[in-house]
Parts: sequence; structure tokens; C-alpha cells
Amino acid sequence: MANEIQRRNNLFDNLMNMRDWMNDDFFSDLTPAADHMKTDVAENDQGYTVKIDMPGFDKKDIHINYANNILSVTGHRDSFADESDQKGNVLHTERRYGQMSRQYRLPDVDRNAVKAQYDNGVLTLNLPKLQASDENDTRIDID
Repeated sequence: MANEIQRRNNLFDNLMNMRDWMNDDFFSDLTPAADHMKTDVAENDQGYTVKIDMPGFDKKDIHINYANNILSVTGHRDSFADESDQKGNVLHTERRYGQMSRQYRLPDVDRNAVKAQYDNGVLTLNLPKLQASDENDTRIDID
């Protein structure tokens, strides 16, 4: 069984190596969306800072939602790359349409104070935490 798993991993590694060797995006459907939305999440006592790489997106095509302690970020893009020689002969072309989405569990965020900024392909979110008095305390004291 272990050898069988190892062989499967080697097959996957070989596919990924072939992708690198070819320097082609042919195998992009085999990689998870997380490869395309690299994220850094930092936390301190005041809140969270989330930075997501989203190059090539227009700000109007990025949608951010926070509900039930889940931050959802979705972006969609259309891209067209035209690589032609000096005579206008197309050497390579790709047209791509797609949507990417990621979710992050970040509890106790003050939803009304969230700030978002998109600059040079990086989406930066500042999500302040609720103060103790702002939380919905569901505990009931017994008389």
C-alpha cells in the first residue's frame, strides 16, 4: 500500500516537473486555486491583516464578503495575450476567462470597520476584531 501511494506521488511529481520543464500553463487545471491567490494572514490583539496576490484583476471584479466568521474573496477576469512578431504574425495567443475564490475563517471581526485596498496586484484587508463589549454574549447567568 505504501509503495502504491509513493508511486502515485511520483506520478504527480513527474507531472509537475513536466509542467516546469515545458514552461507552459497546460497543467494549470491540476493545481489548486490557492496557487493563484497566494495569501499572508497576520493576527494581533487588534485584528487581522490579510494580503492576497491577485495580479491581473480589475478592482471592480473583486468581491469581498464577511459573514458567519468567514471572509470570502472572489475575483473574475478575462485576459488576452497577443504575442506577435514585427510583421504581425501571431506566435502565441491565449484567451482565458476564469473566476477564483478563497475563504478564510477569521472569527470576531468588526464587519463595519473592515478596510480593503488593492494596489499593484495585491489586495490588502484590515479586519479589526470586535471589542469585548461589542460581542454578542450568549451566556445566561443563573439567579
